[in-house]
Amino acid sequence: MAAQPPQTVRDLRRANRAVLLRRLWFHGPLARQDLIHHTRLSPGAVSTVTGELIEDGLLVEAGTLGSDGGRPRVLLRVDPSARQVIGVDIGETRVRVELYDLDLTERARVEVALTPGQHDPAAALAALADGLRTVTAQATAPLLGLGIGVPGVVEHGPETLVHGQTTGWRAVPLARLIGEFTELPVHIDNGATTMGQAELWFGAGRGARTAVIALLGSGIGASLVLDGAPYRGVGGSAGEWGHTTVQAGGRACRCGALGCLEAYVGATALVERYHELGGRDSGDGEEATLAAVLAAASPSSTADVTSVSAAQKVLEEAGEYLGIGLGNLINLVNPELIVLGGWAGLLLGGELLPHIQQAAARHALRHPFSQARIVLGELGPDAVARGAATLPVERFLSRGGVG
Repeated sequence: MAAQPPQTVRDLRRANRAVLLRRLWFHGPLARQDLIHHTRLSPGAVSTVTGELIEDGLLVEAGTLGSDGGRPRVLLRVDPSARQVIGVDIGETRVRVELYDLDLTERARVEVALTPGQHDPAAALAALADGLRTVTAQATAPLLGLGIGVPGVVEHGPETLVHGQTTGWRAVPLARLIGEFTELPVHIDNGATTMGQAELWFGAGRGARTAVIALLGSGIGASLVLDGAPYRGVGGSAGEWGHTTVQAGGRACRCGALGCLEAYVGATALVERYHELGGRDSGDGEEATLAAVLAAASPSSTADVTSVSAAQKVLEEAGEYLGIGLGNLINLVNPELIVLGGWAGLLLGGELLPHIQQAAARHALRHPFSQARIVLGELGPDAVARGAATLPVERFLSRGGVG
């Protein structure tokens, strides 16, 4: 094993900056005494480094905290206005571009619709460029970079490539193409993985060490969280849960296989099934149609008899197949937590969560099922973009606020 080069004073200082900045970002505001206790850095190191971070404009005072008989302790926090960051969700029906402060509070948002059935990279890039121009014009602080969540497998190698079998993306050099219209640093990951990161940092997944964050939209994906970190597999394709088989020789999936979970639970498949059964809707796209399905199946529905019957059948099937898919995950991963997210997941889960939980119980082993909680995501439809924004923030924190 090759010897590691000795750590320089500069390396040590940057590492100390990263430790303190991360602690304050996740747990602030804190007093210097708290930082000494939690980081195990010396009082001198904490004093020196916090002074540097204040001078750099990254930390600000956030009031004082009384102490027993001594001087009040000054609280410090990361200044959310010191930097800004952009998060992007490249979906199958739209591109969402959001501008955030350093604490990931949203400051601006643009959504650009994509033509249904047309998922070529050129259309997505044009929508991204339009949205990026709009939100960067509203930035009020230096931008850390651009984080992007995409459907498909993200290969992180000498060049970042996106493989989207269901959308026809074949080894698309997305980072290089985006670099043609922006100089911002670009960070790309799978959309389910970025949504998982957001739920772990801010939402239903906080504190979980072994979890599955499931994204249900036009298609299906999942972020597998093992020992507190996303598991990506050898080539970045771990979490393609939507393309696990739930019915041998079953319905054709967009990926070309038969019987995939996505062919039974993805929003595109649910809409197609509803229409096959004679259900009627306004024709305003997948989201509006899925909402119409839920409305038609409700006790107060005013839909025609055929639409009501179709809606009830579709939701009954969806709940059962989703339970099968979750049961498989429980048996394979043994998670403590499963979070259902994505726009379709939140719609379906809001109406069917007890049914989904019961179906999962029928298809999972009793003991691992008893250890797992199945809950809805807490962050809503912007979770993918917000999670994508954590990518440049994570790099910023790990570098101690440098660069």
